[in-house]
Amino acid sequence: MPTEPTEHGIAMAQYKSEFMQILAARGFIQDVTEPDELDKLLSTETVTGYIGFDATATSLHAGSLIPIMLLYWLQQTGHRPIVLLGGATSKVGDPSFKEEMRQLLDDESIANNIRGIGDTFARVLRVGEGATDVVIVNNEDWLGNVKYLDFLRDYGRHFTMSRMLSMESVKQRLDREQSLTFLEFNYMILQAYDFVELNRKFGCQLQMGGSDQWGNIVNGVDLGRRVDGAQLYGLTTPLLTTSSGKKMGKTEDGAVWLNADRLSPYDYWQYWRNSEDGDVARFLKLYTTMPLDEIARLEALDGSEINEAKKILATEATAIIHGREAADKACATAEETFAGGGHSLDLLTVEIPSGEIKSGLGLLSANVAVGFASSNSDARRLIKGGGMRVNDKQVTDERTVLTNADINTDGVIKLSAGKKRHALIKPV
Repeated sequence: MPTEPTEHGIAMAQYKSEFMQILAARGFIQDVTEPDELDKLLSTETVTGYIGFDATATSLHAGSLIPIMLLYWLQQTGHRPIVLLGGATSKVGDPSFKEEMRQLLDDESIANNIRGIGDTFARVLRVGEGATDVVIVNNEDWLGNVKYLDFLRDYGRHFTMSRMLSMESVKQRLDREQSLTFLEFNYMILQAYDFVELNRKFGCQLQMGGSDQWGNIVNGVDLGRRVDGAQLYGLTTPLLTTSSGKKMGKTEDGAVWLNADRLSPYDYWQYWRNSEDGDVARFLKLYTTMPLDEIARLEALDGSEINEAKKILATEATAIIHGREAADKACATAEETFAGGGHSLDLLTVEIPSGEIKSGLGLLSANVAVGFASSNSDARRLIKGGGMRVNDKQVTDERTVLTNADINTDGVIKLSAGKKRHALIKPV
């Protein structure tokens, strides 16, 4: 059930609808078109709202969690969410605040990516035939059959070059070495048309997204008014960075994927467990459904106690995407690995032929095998830097060879890179 934001939110008196109150209390709101009218609509009617997700990879990443949580709260407060999969717009690529043009994807790659990300939404949103159950659609259904000249005549005429060039996302790209292509320039028209189509098909009146989408959203609101006389609304969230300025959903090892086949629930849990102290309360509000009074209690913790709040954040954020059982299992694995000074068989396990270990497996090769290093030279730097441990004992000699003598009582060899990455080598 939705958390009632009574005393911890900002500007609570500004909104009367439960949805907007929750967003304000939890820090989701950046900009809103006609906020008073939207708030009134949300207070009196069941509103349909959507967010678009282009299929640029086989998994969404942690940066996609904010829009997913927006749809979650929309549904929990009695409204209908729409997930729009960009089967068509993924062929163009959203240029908003991108330094260069996205890699162009073919139809097969996009279809494969859509299959990969499709299940994510069912983990968070209620699926069914009810009035407020999530609707999942693909804009290929209408954009795939558009006739170019007809489309330009009917919709392109509503977009002036001066307005399009005034968009901050466009101006930034025009100032860079790799300028904006005509293909990408069309993206904002396609996204605006998506809003019009969703309004026609489903009565959708609200589009949401990150603040980098503000220009695209406003274009959709304006296009709906011009071509259909529709009253549409837009809402954006702040683009988040960590307290140290790092981009959310990124680590030194790459994206923090939401699919378990791209990133294990344990590693996902570890990402949130390693949050900076100053981010814990903010992340609890945004990435979990915990009551705000409990978050306020955790926010008051300091010193070593903040680590307990980080564990709660990690477990709750993991439960939303991977389920409660996987989240509790990841927490227990971490407790056993770190607090107990041991290891858990739930860690990443790589099987190596027993013959290779019997004859001697070089530590450099072992690091590459478990993914700690991309090459022997990369592994060599890790070992020389003092960040390598075998069965919890530091190893600094790059010529070290793992043999049967290193297999512990559980029948595995534990490798650790720094304090956060652990893996097991299992002879088979």
